[in-house]
Amino acid sequence: MADLYQDKYQIPSTRLPGYDYGQSGAYFVTICTKDWQPYFGNIEAPGGNWDAAFLRPSVLGEKVRKCWAAIPQFAPFVHLDAFILMPDHMHGILLLDKDEPVGPGTSLQPSGNRFGPQSQNLASVLRGFKSAVTTYARYHNLEFQWQTRFHDRVIRSSVELDKIRNYIITNPGRWEKELDNGQGLYR
Repeated sequence: MADLYQDKYQIPSTRLPGYDYGQSGAYFVTICTKDWQPYFGNIEAPGGNWDAAFLRPSVLGEKVRKCWAAIPQFAPFVHLDAFILMPDHMHGILLLDKDEPVGPGTSLQPSGNRFGPQSQNLASVLRGFKSAVTTYARYHNLEFQWQTRFHDRVIRSSVELDKIRNYIITNPGRWEKELDNGQGLYR
């Protein structure tokens, strides 16, 4: 019964308990399309070489890249790190720098989220990004929907940061092997 809210099923939060997602820190995010639809383009492996695989983006895929690159224009406290766009999802690392110590593992002390309007935090940045892409798709009559929510991980060390960067950069090379992996979270 603890998973029910107003007699309805409630999906448990994946957020780090007690962590303020508006404070300086490094965040690994994954955002997927609804029903894993490949709206963003196709993975190509030149000559069958999956180590050289890359995304040939659709028009919408190009817009996603531009909107991601524009995040610091609208949220100047955000610095972009590794990023990869795949046919049906994207991975990226965002560094929030609010004139506090920044970097993996520097601010894992619970400082508590506050109820009320959320701004200048991870969720508000990603909400703006997703909204910009959706608005573009609607304006240009492109079929498109995001999956609700997004997946995130607070990056806790420089070792973890390096592993995640490598995972992001090598993502296209794993596409063929992981394409039909039973709807796994990170592919």
